[in-house]
Amino acid sequence: MNYNLLLNILKAEVLPTVGSLEAGTIALAAAHASETLGGRFDSISIIVNAKVNTEGAAAVIPGTKETSLEIAAVLGAIKRQPEKQLSILASITTEELDQGKEFLKQKDVTISIDDSRKGLWIEAYLRFGQEECHVIIKDTHTNVVSITKNGQFIFKQDGSGETAKERAVFQGDEIRIADMISIVEKMPWYEMEFLLDGVEMNCFAAEIGIARKMGLGIGAFFHSLIAEGVLSDDIVNYAKMLTAAAADARMSGENIKIMSCAGSGSYGITAILPVYAVGKKICVSKERLARAIAISLGITIYIKVRTDHLPALFGRPVAAVSGASAAITWLMNGDSTMVANSMKNVFGNLAGMMGDDGKAEWGINLSIAAAVAVESSLMAQHHIAVPIHGGMTDDTIEQTIKNFGRVVIGL
Repeated sequence: MNYNLLLNILKAEVLPTVGSLEAGTIALAAAHASETLGGRFDSISIIVNAKVNTEGAAAVIPGTKETSLEIAAVLGAIKRQPEKQLSILASITTEELDQGKEFLKQKDVTISIDDSRKGLWIEAYLRFGQEECHVIIKDTHTNVVSITKNGQFIFKQDGSGETAKERAVFQGDEIRIADMISIVEKMPWYEMEFLLDGVEMNCFAAEIGIARKMGLGIGAFFHSLIAEGVLSDDIVNYAKMLTAAAADARMSGENIKIMSCAGSGSYGITAILPVYAVGKKICVSKERLARAIAISLGITIYIKVRTDHLPALFGRPVAAVSGASAAITWLMNGDSTMVANSMKNVFGNLAGMMGDDGKAEWGINLSIAAAVAVESSLMAQHHIAVPIHGGMTDDTIEQTIKNFGRVVIGL
């Protein structure tokens, strides 16, 4: 792996989004189909796999307070702006929402589940009279693999696409975490400066989440306890507060952008904010923070790619928490052994955590995850690591990640 490849992966996998990525991707597929039909449609059929349905069904559509995938599809078709990618639902007007609700009452909109499809799979069929458009998105949330109109291809690429091909590099055994960190250390820092946009975006979400007590108000709760002196204003509690508050804002149904990672808004929040929290407390430079964020996001993507076959509800936060913990350890000048041990500590703590990324209560889980990221790093820096005793943890962090995949599949 060279730094250009890593940079391309980061640029493809670290994207702004609003609300649930699954709902956004359904809206995007419908928007492509609607655009192809000139904005005319009288029925919508969406086919997803079980994983997409599980993660998206309960998510609030930004600015609407609506929670169905059907309304996401209709609004995407009405908006008809596929160039907005995963932010397509960010600017739904009152008129468009009313139009969407009326369409749901009067017309045929269906969501079907195809259990045979793995990974990420979304099909959108839009029909108008005798005309039909069919769009398929697979593997990653913006990877449109085909668009057909009346049975004729107007766009087609092989199933993987460039992003999936680049991600596949992480599936091989030749890539090591230490090598990735070494690449980030040597990369020209201006190449990573764009990652600080994600810091700013997710910090803003956290600030709004606290100020307006959004969602379940977990971030605001921690903020109050710190202000009252019940909790100390240390790196652990600061990381918990920011991470929970951003999660509150994300799932509140408001139009608040989040920088996502590896197809998950929660991953983006968890991979970025605990690292930022520690960096702010120990007063690191922008350059060093950007490199730490690159390490966190890169490791998150690496683990996500290597465990993408896992059931949606199992081990949900481990990839991003491991990335964050490794980055925090690096940020605090820990050596390569400490970095690996911090990640092993995360696996020992969180491998069994279950949860649904689209639920409001995920702010609670992410606050716990943020604390684990920081505490696992601090333990590793003090030479405390989960022992190797024939369980999940192994000699190398790469083998530990493989073991994690095997353990969760066996649950």
